Amino acid sequence: MRNFPAAAIAPQIFRRSFLASLARSAITLLAIWVVLVTDSNKSFASASDDEKIVAALDTQYQAAVKNNDTATMDRILADDFVLVTGRGKTQNKSDLLKEARSKAIIYEHQEDSNQKVRVWGDTAVVTALLWAKGTEEGKPFEYKLWFSDTYVRTATGWRYVFAHASLPLPKEP
Repeated sequence: MRNFPAAAIAPQIFRRSFLASLARSAITLLAIWVVLVTDSNKSFASASDDEKIVAALDTQYQAAVKNNDTATMDRILADDFVLVTGRGKTQNKSDLLKEARSKAIIYEHQEDSNQKVRVWGDTAVVTALLWAKGTEEGKPFEYKLWFSDTYVRTATGWRYVFAHASLPLPKEP
């Protein structure tokens, strides 16, 4: 067996160790770069898509309310949903589904206009002018009001988490 002096072996071991460490660092940096580029491209590229998805979801929700469609309402509303009306009354998901099941309100119109969606990361806010017309327990109603609906992106998609409605607007002359 041949004896190698320690001084001759040490630089080779150091060199191999250094190259292995450098390779691990390069792979780690490459992985981080891929994640950052993928995430930033996804967020940048999908902002417009998110606006369209949330706008369509809010339109679906308004149609579900009009038709007392509890299955669609249940799918869109988050379990901890809260609505605050212009008069300060609050309603949760359970309240809205119970109201729809009772069919105490029959809508002739439940449509919005001037819809605008703004997206900030995993949060979106829809503002629109709502026109509602129908009967509640046989009594006719008709009004317009502004609302803001807040949606949050979850692991299962966008969910409607919060709503705030203005007081009904004065009737147009």
